[in-house]
Amino acid sequence: MTERAYFDWNATAPLRPEAREAMVAAMALTGNASSVHAEGRAARQVIEAARQKVAVLVGAEAKNVTFTSGATEANMLALTPSVTSGGRKALRDKLFFSAIEHPSVRAGGRFPAGSTEELPVTREGLLDLQALRTVLARSEHPLVSVMLANNETGVIQPIAEIAAMVHEAGGILHVDAVQGAGRIDCQTAELGADLVSISAHKLGGPQGVGALVRRGDIHISAALITGGGQERGLRAGTENIAAIAGFGAACAAAGVARQADAARMARLRDTLEAGLKAATPQAVIFGADAPRLPNTTLVAVPGIKAETAIIAFDLSGIALSSGSACSSGRVQASHVLTAMGADDDLTRGALRLSLGWSTTQDDVNRLLNAWNTVISSLLKTHATAA
Repeated sequence: MTERAYFDWNATAPLRPEAREAMVAAMALTGNASSVHAEGRAARQVIEAARQKVAVLVGAEAKNVTFTSGATEANMLALTPSVTSGGRKALRDKLFFSAIEHPSVRAGGRFPAGSTEELPVTREGLLDLQALRTVLARSEHPLVSVMLANNETGVIQPIAEIAAMVHEAGGILHVDAVQGAGRIDCQTAELGADLVSISAHKLGGPQGVGALVRRGDIHISAALITGGGQERGLRAGTENIAAIAGFGAACAAAGVARQADAARMARLRDTLEAGLKAATPQAVIFGADAPRLPNTTLVAVPGIKAETAIIAFDLSGIALSSGSACSSGRVQASHVLTAMGADDDLTRGALRLSLGWSTTQDDVNRLLNAWNTVISSLLKTHATAA
């Protein structure tokens, strides 16, 4: 059997041992966290301990962490006109988001049709700050949503600068920090973010759990899921104790190892990119001149289709993904690269290579060897067809 190498960490990270252990221990509990007896209190204790660990990772108070089913739900909870700050009653009248946001943000959350607006980005994938300044000047109570780091390119946005602009205009800033949390510094105070969405399975926790983190004076008056009043009335429904426990453990582990892991991944990423360019000089690495996550490379070779390449790499024992949105096995042109002004040929051929804490030099070597074989073969096929 072909030995495999995993390069799709931005899609989902392997479960950390610490998260698995915490989940197994939580599964042994009997009580409902809303019950007042000893069993219920034990379950509640697990949830609150995990809440504290999530809060520490992003530099927030535990009471301002709301557990959700994932980052998509956290984004939906955050993106509502009912977000207010500082005790003021003013509702948000407009939602602005960058053109490279996750589909759950680009869908507009709970804002009515016609009250959302997409903002352009530069060719390097950075938010056009002049465009942001222009729209802020004509909105009385804006809500702005900008991701910390892009899931395809890894490009990191200047969130602190964006936050200063938004706050000066009387607005509120939501940050989708799914790809950044656990990989780069994600302290909410330093970022200046008012609302932050994170996801467990991107940093080594289980799938199906995430969180929305609020600044202390931010209030959301309209819950997304109503019912029993769990999560301080913001997210009804019996808590998924095992998943939440795993989430907390993953956050704690990621926080301890983040700097060392980031430095090691950056070295491996640079080695990988040098090898790709040496083997295929015509390859284009997107966002290479902008600040990026230490683990992410988005690369395209003219004439190569992503869908064909992904299958070929999979057969060669390499798991990677397209820079495009995949739905039911169908690869579509990347809205991120389209927003960055990339040529259509490149947008349909982008391959995302993402590393993680257990990626080794041997994995990188295995990928580079497969790259030489797969890309050479596909280029020959393309030349013959042309």
